[in-house]
Amino acid sequence: MDEDGKNDVIAATIADAAADCGISLVASLPDGWITSLIRRFETDARFRHVAVNREESAIGLRSGAFFSGIGALALMGASGFLTCIYAITKINYTYQIPLLIGITLRGRPGDPAKFHQSNGLYLEPVIRAIDIPFVAIERGADIARLATAFRHSRVMARPVVVGFTREVLHGEA
Repeated sequence: MDEDGKNDVIAATIADAAADCGISLVASLPDGWITSLIRRFETDARFRHVAVNREESAIGLRSGAFFSGIGALALMGASGFLTCIYAITKINYTYQIPLLIGITLRGRPGDPAKFHQSNGLYLEPVIRAIDIPFVAIERGADIARLATAFRHSRVMARPVVVGFTREVLHGEA
C-alpha cells in the first residue's frame, strides 16, 4: 500500500473513533501531517467540517458547539495550538467548557522540518504549565484513546489535548 493509502486508512480509523464517541463537528486548520484526516472529515457524511482561518476560531466554534449539545473536535498543528493558550485559559477554563483538541506532535525526533523543532522543545512543557490533560497517540492501537480523552474532557469540564505522531498519521506505527 502506498503512503496515501496508509494515510487514508489511518484517517478512516480516526474518523470512526471520533464518530463512535459522539463527535459530529470538526473545525480544523491545515497541517501537512493531517491533510488526509481533514479530507476525510470533509467528505464523511457523519461530520460537519468547518475550515477556520485561525486556531482561536476553532476553539470558539468548538466551545459554542458544546452549548448546543454537539460533540466536536478542534484539529490543528502543534504551533497553532500554542497560539491558543489565552483563548483556552480564558474561555474554557473560566467557564468550564470541555474541549477536545487534536494536534500534530511536530518537532519530535524524526520530524525533518527544522522550523518545527521549537515545537518539540516547548509543546509539552506548555501543556504541563497550564495543567491540560495530554494523551499522546503514538501507535495505531492508541487511536481508541480518542474516546477516553473526549469523555474525560466532559467529566472534568475542561480541555484535553490528543497529540498524533507523524508515524501514526502516516500508518507507520
